[in-house]
Amino acid sequence: MFEFFRKPPLEKKSGAPLVALSLQGRARWGGRDAASLARTGVMQNAIAYACVRKIAGAAASVPWLLYDGAEELESHPILALLARPNACEDGVGLFERWYAFLQTAGNAYLESVALDGAPRELHVLRPDRMSVVAGPRGWPVAYDYRAGSRVTRLPREAVLHATLFHPLDDYYGLSPLEVAAAAIEVHNAGAQWTKALLDNAARPSGALIYKGPDGAGLSDEQFARLKRELEDAYQGAANAGRPMVLEGGLDWKAMGYNPADMDFAETRSVAAREIALAFGVPPMLLGIPGDNTYANYAEANLNFWRQAVLPLVARTAGALTRWLAPRFGASLRIGFDADAVEALAETRQAMWAKLNEASFLTVNEKRAAAGYSPVEGGDAL
Repeated sequence: MFEFFRKPPLEKKSGAPLVALSLQGRARWGGRDAASLARTGVMQNAIAYACVRKIAGAAASVPWLLYDGAEELESHPILALLARPNACEDGVGLFERWYAFLQTAGNAYLESVALDGAPRELHVLRPDRMSVVAGPRGWPVAYDYRAGSRVTRLPREAVLHATLFHPLDDYYGLSPLEVAAAAIEVHNAGAQWTKALLDNAARPSGALIYKGPDGAGLSDEQFARLKRELEDAYQGAANAGRPMVLEGGLDWKAMGYNPADMDFAETRSVAAREIALAFGVPPMLLGIPGDNTYANYAEANLNFWRQAVLPLVARTAGALTRWLAPRFGASLRIGFDADAVEALAETRQAMWAKLNEASFLTVNEKRAAAGYSPVEGGDAL
């Protein structure tokens, strides 16, 4: 009567044994700390290095200006300090490292060394050695600088900390290298794959199949000799195209994809464009092919200065005004000379021509619209 509740016997299926083989594993990504990003990005990737150098070099070449109210000052201790911040480097070199660290780590630190209460020297500090010391209310109260086992605590007033926008961090900025880290590793992996392919005579991997009599395999001595002969005579770019001589029972079978199937060149090109996009550098300026976004190189260069360089310089000028200028005077303001940028010459001349034709504006109104200080007698039409 309990036959209904009895479990049915397990079914047995007959057939050939099945072995599942998968050669595609999970992607392996590198570290995302400042040091790891600097090594895999700036130090090993040509596109990221070119972006950092191009932005930092362009931004550092813009001269600084100083204003006392509406009046532009030709000479001042601030201008001398910005031109010669310390005994080891000039102003262009110091701010080139400042902008480069900001693009590499998302953070840049500038230390002021004071003597008799007045700033005498400026030094750029490495972001990977700096850490924020938060106070009881969460605001930064100091900075720790670590060099080896030595830790130096710097007061908050002595350090200018600039950051790029980070949506999930209260103290540190988000680096373009971190945003483009996946594309950088894809680009680097494509280069390593190409190099390995060239080292192996530009051929994909393969297998030597031995079909001996009665299914007999190679002895240990035969296997070692065969492997040694393949490495010595057929591996490497110098042996490209060399015919392989196989003894009886040996057959070569290619394995894996060929370069046309894998299309690593296109993959690296797409990755290069993603890296340039993260930094805000037009790919055309880096020599990346296939970019038809801009009509010509001049337009791409103008867009680079307007969207990537000048906003960065303006942010730095504002930060220096807030941090450094009050130590010399409350009414001082640090600006920058955009007229010295050669890439903006045509745009500047077009604006001047429009202002010159505006007969309803006074001379000082035209000068104010162009970013210049007023002159005596320029308020009458």
